[in-house]
Amino acid sequence: MQFLKGSKSYSILTGTCPVCHEESMYMDSNPYRLQNILKMHERCSNCGTKYKIEPSFFFGAMYVSYALGVAVSVAAFIISYVFLGGGLMTTFITITISLIVLMPIILRLSRNIWINMFLSYDDAA
Repeated sequence: MQFLKGSKSYSILTGTCPVCHEESMYMDSNPYRLQNILKMHERCSNCGTKYKIEPSFFFGAMYVSYALGVAVSVAAFIISYVFLGGGLMTTFITITISLIVLMPIILRLSRNIWINMFLSYDDAA
């Protein structure tokens, strides 16, 4: 993934600082440890970037999370109903399970996308 370093995609996919791409924004890199899923460092130890730009900054990530949830639901529907030929109940269960299993990843990705909308990579950092 090093070939993407310097792009927003790198920071979004790896959860690293959007300015320097050196340190993880999260205290625990595993999103499936639910007790630590939202715990973030206050600042980047490498470049000093403050992650929580203002109080309640990440409330905007809810809109991104909604869009990602819809994308996952549509993908699960197409795979289950169209490609595998499942019934409506099977498809509904597939969508529900997909959203539950991918919830930690969707949550973190939405935060990563949200902060990358406001901060950009700086190779001097």
